[in-house]
Amino acid sequence: MNYYSLNHNSAKVNFAEAALRGQAPDKGLYFPAFIPQLSKDFLSNIRNYTKEEIGFKVMKPFVGETIPDTDLQKIVNETIHFDFPLVRISENIYSLELFHGPTLAFKDVGARFMSRCLGYFNRHAYHKTTVLVATSGDTGGAVANGFLGVEGVDVIILYPSGKVSKIQELQLTTLGQNITALEVNGTFDDCQAIVKQAFMDEDLNQKINLTSANSINVARWLPQQLYYFFAYQQWQEEEAPIISVPSGNFGNICAGILAHVSGLPVKHFIAACNANDVVPQYLQTEEYKPKPAIATISNAMDVGNPSNFIRILELFKQQFSSLKNKMSSISVEDITTTETIKEVFQQYHYILDPHGAVAYYALENCLQNSASGAVGCKGYILETAHPVKFPDTVEDAIGRSIEFPEQVQHLLSAEKKSIIMHADFNNFKEWLLHR
Repeated sequence: MNYYSLNHNSAKVNFAEAALRGQAPDKGLYFPAFIPQLSKDFLSNIRNYTKEEIGFKVMKPFVGETIPDTDLQKIVNETIHFDFPLVRISENIYSLELFHGPTLAFKDVGARFMSRCLGYFNRHAYHKTTVLVATSGDTGGAVANGFLGVEGVDVIILYPSGKVSKIQELQLTTLGQNITALEVNGTFDDCQAIVKQAFMDEDLNQKINLTSANSINVARWLPQQLYYFFAYQQWQEEEAPIISVPSGNFGNICAGILAHVSGLPVKHFIAACNANDVVPQYLQTEEYKPKPAIATISNAMDVGNPSNFIRILELFKQQFSSLKNKMSSISVEDITTTETIKEVFQQYHYILDPHGAVAYYALENCLQNSASGAVGCKGYILETAHPVKFPDTVEDAIGRSIEFPEQVQHLLSAEKKSIIMHADFNNFKEWLLHR
């Protein structure tokens, strides 16, 4: 498998080079040269496979010969070494719980896969690779945990000060070792802009081996397909599901669409957004207009210029009508998000986190709207983070406290260590070169 740049001005590369570079030299995102097609026999008999077998079968064509099968199988096994239950909430809506990993967020899958791939590729390297990652919430913790102690790799995480939850902040600022957290006085978009500019700076790249751990990196993006296959393995309904995905930087739903293009049965996708409504507006007007991010209670989705949307357009071959036929999008305000958490808890005794609540409202709205053609259909949401990561919002909505899972109890007494920095690239560059 080779990968080409979506800016179309760089040579094709294999999976290893794409993962190590993060972005192509022409600053485009890498995209697979072809989409592997899964056999109908595999999909129709998917319940007969273990999730480890599914993971290897799905990922092998994308990795190609860059990692031997035995090593790839080990990487896959370690990546998905926790549960992905599909839980029924109501008669027509299920929840795919993606918060059973070590940092209680869906991003554990991509971060664990990427860290192990880079560890393999750097096993004989003389120079360290420096991973830069901007986070609006869960990415930072997942990357920090996934890369902790990986030899030959330093990780630098940029996060917006005061705009992530307490648990999220502790997950990315308390580990130490090869993990450094930069607390930026700005928004997630400011953090992401610094990271992007770092990859474009020739002087910086000549002196430091840089790569990205955001979902722009194929090693972070591609394994997110896996839990869509795990959901299908558990899907008991006759018709294919409508899938509602909390969407910020659009890597997650993009991976789901990739799985669908590979053959996975899906009736429709919903990109469930908060007040950051660039994509909902695009699907109404066919005009893509990035804008500054708005802070919301579903902070991991506070993205005003989603990086991965260009990959979604590529999956649909730049055909707006094809995209709109398969994917819709809705913007959900904070007050509606809070009310959804409250109502679902009161009616079904299920606790949603703010991101899952956005997805639930979007799916319920679709299933009840006669104009959508989905009345009577069934689907599932991606519950992307444990509610405990957003205690103030969730506890206020449901009127009770949430028990802290074992995975995060130790963080409550851990010491936060971060470096405060202005949202200025030159300041960041100077620090990076002389740290």
